[in-house]
Amino acid sequence: MTNKIWDIRKLEEGLLVNRGELFRLGTAVLFIALIMLFALARGPGGPHGTLLVMAAMIGGYMALNIGANDVANNVGPAVGSRAITLVGAIIIAAVCEAAGALIAGGDVVGTIKNGIINPAMIADADTFIWLMIAALLAAALWLNFATAVGAPVSTTHSIVGGVLGAGIAAAGWGIADWGVVARIAASWVISPILGGIIAAAFLYLIKRTITYQPDLMAAAQRMAPLLIAVMAWAFATYLMLKGLKKIFPVGFMTASLVGIVIAAVVWVLMRRHVARVAPDLPNDKNGVNALFTVPLIFAAALLSFAHGANDVANAVGPLAGISEAIMHGDIAGKAPIPFWVMLVGAAGIVLGLALYGPKLIRTVGSEITELDKARAFCVALAAAITVIIASQLGLPVSSTHIAVGGVFGVGFLREYLKVSYARMTEEIREHHRGEDGESVEVFLARFDAASVQEKGEMLRRLKSGGAAGALYKAERKGLRKIQRVELVKRTLLLRIAAAWVITVPATALFSAMIFFMIRGALLP
Repeated sequence: MTNKIWDIRKLEEGLLVNRGELFRLGTAVLFIALIMLFALARGPGGPHGTLLVMAAMIGGYMALNIGANDVANNVGPAVGSRAITLVGAIIIAAVCEAAGALIAGGDVVGTIKNGIINPAMIADADTFIWLMIAALLAAALWLNFATAVGAPVSTTHSIVGGVLGAGIAAAGWGIADWGVVARIAASWVISPILGGIIAAAFLYLIKRTITYQPDLMAAAQRMAPLLIAVMAWAFATYLMLKGLKKIFPVGFMTASLVGIVIAAVVWVLMRRHVARVAPDLPNDKNGVNALFTVPLIFAAALLSFAHGANDVANAVGPLAGISEAIMHGDIAGKAPIPFWVMLVGAAGIVLGLALYGPKLIRTVGSEITELDKARAFCVALAAAITVIIASQLGLPVSSTHIAVGGVFGVGFLREYLKVSYARMTEEIREHHRGEDGESVEVFLARFDAASVQEKGEMLRRLKSGGAAGALYKAERKGLRKIQRVELVKRTLLLRIAAAWVITVPATALFSAMIFFMIRGALLP
């Protein structure tokens, strides 16, 4: 009897899980069906109208996958640090993504992403239409697969690979600009390393100037307003350069000067705010973390707005090009974006985020390494600063790679500091070997409470005393290995890195296969 009740309970739990999956799938299918009906109503009719309907449905599917995969990088750290709930993050990201797409998404979009192929080498409008359909479908399928396995990948690289593969299938190897391809390949390394270094540098600055100080809240009152002002400058400059460039384009100097003015205002306001709330906060890391909660929420919102303004083109760029080719018979490197096309992209990103985004949000926010608010603050700040630096140097970078690289950067820094501290305490115990245990613990307590400079001086005095010293090499290696397993998930690192490396080749191969199937079945 007990076994039967247990089996029934298991069946009910399975049905509840499947019900949720069916709801998400059904909602996504309904969204694509609505796109089909809308495109039918607006299309020209005949074969070209059917092509437009097909392209619109694939564009909607692509937008769903962008929302499910790429948006997680903007809000994941804030959710992982508990600055905001998962539901709150989805609501904020959905509103800001849609606003960025519809307000600042622009009137014209590049149909051949990043100039990866030469449109002059495409034979005719029909070939161009099928090339774009193959590219969109391949990129969407790859993003769907990456989301299913929990790997955040670059949507820009996905669509680039799709256009590259279909272009080569349509016109041969000469159609590709291999210099652009090389720059994109370089971004696989540049983006995560740059993001990781900057995020780790800011976290180390916070540790040295705040959390390693004897009076944490006094140090936070000095440094937190300055750090938040730096974030205000970075996000104001980033937003003007990337998020609002289609409304009022400005150069780096103008954007930077506006950012400095905004940063100065934020610094004054934050000094007053921190001075007011600091007496009520605990004088520990939790109190320091509380100061970064509101900046993190603003960072998630602004990153989402800039992402909506920029990356909606990954979904609607090829669709806009297909619409232009169908309506006017032109093969365009750039095409005007009909409002309904932009609406498809914005709605798809928001819906994909709500339905399938939580999985990747958890991966970025909590599964790679443990994030508190200060660490998540460093990741968000690194994302904005890295894009600014890269854009001024002309380096191709991926916002996905930067954000995930930032998370790994703070994780590896924590790991290094934990291992170093563990090694130092073991060395202290070695120096005090044979002494009274209580006196050793008293010394360790003094060491733990000391500032960074005082810790260094205490260690120098110990070593100059000539006592027996450090751990053996094998013991240090074992200790380091234990700490690494605890703080950073290596298996997740390898899985994400592998997905990044094969994104362009995989989507290019999928796209070429789809185009060859289309040409064999439909093209003359």
